[in-house]
Amino acid sequence: MAPLHPKVESFDVLCVVQAGRLAYEAVIFAATFRAANPGFPGRLVMAEPQPGPLWQAETRVPGDLRAVLERLDAEIVPFESRHFGQSYPYGNKIEALTALPGDRPFVFFDTDTAFTGPLSDVGFDFDRPAASMRREGTWPEIELYGPGYGRIWKSLYDKFGLDFEGTLDLTQPDEYWERYLYFNAGWFFHRDPRAFGQRFLDYALAIRDDAPDELVCQSLDPWLDQVALPLVVHSFGGGRPGPALAGLDGAVSCHYRLLPLLYAREDDRAVAAVETALAPNWIKKAVKDYEPVRKMVYQGKGAVVRAMFDRANLPPREQAIRNKIKQAKLWLR
Repeated sequence: MAPLHPKVESFDVLCVVQAGRLAYEAVIFAATFRAANPGFPGRLVMAEPQPGPLWQAETRVPGDLRAVLERLDAEIVPFESRHFGQSYPYGNKIEALTALPGDRPFVFFDTDTAFTGPLSDVGFDFDRPAASMRREGTWPEIELYGPGYGRIWKSLYDKFGLDFEGTLDLTQPDEYWERYLYFNAGWFFHRDPRAFGQRFLDYALAIRDDAPDELVCQSLDPWLDQVALPLVVHSFGGGRPGPALAGLDGAVSCHYRLLPLLYAREDDRAVAAVETALAPNWIKKAVKDYEPVRKMVYQGKGAVVRAMFDRANLPPREQAIRNKIKQAKLWLR
């Protein structure tokens, strides 16, 4: 089948890798990416935070997993954590953008992503950034006597001198969370990673350190990146993803989050992509000691979780899925 968008320019793919769970997820990421994207013309870059004052534990990927990632042609590139680190690990995705040059477009994906189709099927417009709409109404949490969605979000747009009204989805009712621009930070893209990353950092730090009064009752941990992201996307002329990007969180990529959730709710293609990617012995030897992979994939517990759910009729909230898996004592992360 010919690519739907054969003229899309070359770009880099970026995720974060570090010792622990992300290193194992990075193997799934790279193995499924290479299987789905043979001959990909860009770089597959995995940004690795370096040990330092903001990380108390070792952050560098162990040698056996590093060897697997390098065999999968992933470039492991170091970066320094200057602002977030262990106190806010989600800040990795902001500071990791410094690991890329400023003259090539990029697409960032969370490391807990599997690929089921070629990225050449996605119509990226790198001059109009967007991000994932696979999210729930997690932020803000409206207090009984506090400001509503409109006042909270408008205070942020006003803080950075951005147009607020143009971001509203007027098909949604006033004071309903989906009316307001809100993304999952599981993927996003732009033409210039340095410019995008610097603005992402500037906005996130300004919100963290000097939030508008309307945010006084709001938690920013772990939501800071997802609060800043729509402001950054909008500031570069972007917005909600259009039909050309439907393959992301669709036929091309799957942000599965955790392996029990992969088996509980994702489609057969995503499960098959992960299991096929982890089948070769040289990969299995490196990842089999990681309990979620060992039990879910190699010992067949994933199939047990899968049988617990009807994917055509899943609970509307992720927490209900998690609770059911926990009750069966199969929740692993």
